Amino acid sequence: MTQILTLRQRLDAKATELGFDSCRIVRPDAIPDAAERLARWLAEGHQGDMGWMAETAARRSDPRVLWPAVRSIVMLGTNYGPAVDPLETLSRRNKGAISVYARHRDYHDVIKGKLKHLATWLARASDEEVAVKVFVDTAPVMEKPLAAAAGVGWQGKHTNLVSRDFGSWLFLGSIFTTLDLAVDTAMADHCGSCRACLDICPTKAFPAPYRLDARRCISYLTIEHQGHIDRHFRPAIGNRIYGCDDCLAVCPWNKFAEVSREAKLTARADLAEPSLADLVDLDDAAFRVFFSGSPIKRIGHARFLRNVLIAIGNSGDPSLAPHAVARLRHPSPLVRAMAVWALHRLIGRAALRQQAGETVQQDPDIDVRAEWEAA
Repeated sequence: MTQILTLRQRLDAKATELGFDSCRIVRPDAIPDAAERLARWLAEGHQGDMGWMAETAARRSDPRVLWPAVRSIVMLGTNYGPAVDPLETLSRRNKGAISVYARHRDYHDVIKGKLKHLATWLARASDEEVAVKVFVDTAPVMEKPLAAAAGVGWQGKHTNLVSRDFGSWLFLGSIFTTLDLAVDTAMADHCGSCRACLDICPTKAFPAPYRLDARRCISYLTIEHQGHIDRHFRPAIGNRIYGCDDCLAVCPWNKFAEVSREAKLTARADLAEPSLADLVDLDDAAFRVFFSGSPIKRIGHARFLRNVLIAIGNSGDPSLAPHAVARLRHPSPLVRAMAVWALHRLIGRAALRQQAGETVQQDPDIDVRAEWEAA
């Protein structure tokens, strides 16, 4: 006799067919303490200049505020496990270290297409009239707490999701639906006494386990922060030019991780360990072409050069100095300031003044002049 599969069994099978590695269901009211935790985090100022976090706090805290009609949330996880340890790049100081998630196609585009496909299938597969909405990262959805409540994994001490099957390497997406689906159970926290993710952080961004101060986080500083990066943090950034994977990569649960099976999430060879000399020489047009389809393009050329020049300043390689000299007259003060900082680190104050000339030292921007004075 042919077995008649339930809607849930068919949903799981369809999710797997589309390339999702985890499919779990949760109620929209499954994270009742989210509002209080988010309010405390915001009150402490740990969001930095991400003003949108406070502006969307109500919708972020309760999915029913975002969409009152939602009755169930399907949480999907996609493994993006790397083929090599990302920490290895940190020792090659003349190379740029790019976060694993940004070494391939923008995951928002990859996953959203799959989510729409699965949501459309779910609406058609049901015997009742169904409405669906899909979200992946850019909407005010607390995906990590919802995924933890659904049993995709648990939020580790680094605040990111950890899976027993995929370690720290899961992209999350969600389907909100008016369907009343049976829910899954949360997974217990398996961090135990481990502090690996807390202890490895170069900038000490974790004031306590399970709490992140984004203002000290290298991922925040190199991606979200729009201004000058505080001088105190620059040496600790090393050669990380976009994001940071330290707390993710060191997690012991990664011993169970697998390389991603999604071809579009395979790292581009030219983004694995790109040369700082090549990156700093990109003009705006070349930057846009080189990073086409990549999330790196979103931070813009000036912030990208800011990050690369910090890495050059940390490289200890004087042969990179001419590349920084060429950026002393860049239109953006973000770039000019970091060119000054990098050159001071590489060749010292006297050589810097000789290379730059008096006109550059009298820069009209107060922050650039401050870098000269510090040098």
